[in-house]
Amino acid sequence: MAAARSRNANKAKMLVVDDEPDNLDLLYRTFRRDFNVLRAESGQQALSVLAEHGEVAVIISDQRMPEMKGTEFLSKTVPEFPDTVRIILTGFTDVEDLVDAINAGQVYRYITKPWNPDELKLVVEQAATTYDLLKQRGEAIDLLHNQHWLVMEMTNIAQSEENAVAALPTIAAVLQKVAGAEGAGIHLVEDGGLGNDVGLAGTATPELFKQNPLVAEAIAAQQVKYVPDTSRGVDADVKALYEAANVGAHGVIPVIFRGAVVALISLQWQQPHEFTETLQDFLTMAAQQVALTLACL
Repeated sequence: MAAARSRNANKAKMLVVDDEPDNLDLLYRTFRRDFNVLRAESGQQALSVLAEHGEVAVIISDQRMPEMKGTEFLSKTVPEFPDTVRIILTGFTDVEDLVDAINAGQVYRYITKPWNPDELKLVVEQAATTYDLLKQRGEAIDLLHNQHWLVMEMTNIAQSEENAVAALPTIAAVLQKVAGAEGAGIHLVEDGGLGNDVGLAGTATPELFKQNPLVAEAIAAQQVKYVPDTSRGVDADVKALYEAANVGAHGVIPVIFRGAVVALISLQWQQPHEFTETLQDFLTMAAQQVALTLACL
């Protein structure tokens, strides 16, 4: 399960559902090294687990359970979690239910009980890969819409604001929305360092600019710099700064015009946030649009 092992640093979540405790324990032991495995003994309990923990990559559910069949439970998860990949375990020939569920897009595969461990692992690995592809496709589509909206907003700002300094808070608000962050800020750069002019939106705090080594790194490298989880991999002083600001993830994006950094964007999330390659490319593009807007002003 090479692909699953690559996710160990940030394990994907899996939900296993079976009314037989022995089967539940076996599924947990099989996948706990590669996934963050959640367990439930009934469809109703599984729905409660999802309500508490949110979307999971893969659901493995027994078909024959008291009160609620596996296919019925899985159908209830589709509206809120359309990208989750669903697998049914069945020891019976519930052909009609399974065919209907598969045709409706509610079930990815079904495995007969007792299952072959290697076969189940292979199916789960394929399911996890499918989930990753679905999330990437969804992210790409969202970013494409955001890119179009960002260009329109930056054009409006360039036409309506009197000067660059006056435009900073509005630019920050646009960046916060387009990035889905809790806070965003943009700080003008002068002579290779932060100037006095800054625009903030949401919960952004200027202290994260002034006292953060990430700022100097982004300016020097002229590249996006980020901390996906501020509780790890940062020194004690910076960690305390993030904790005081209630920031769980932080990205710093240089705004470059004619080879020089003219401004710096700070995006702040309250929870850890993955900086995928697609997101980094989008943020670089956003910074280019900001550079053009500032140049116009």
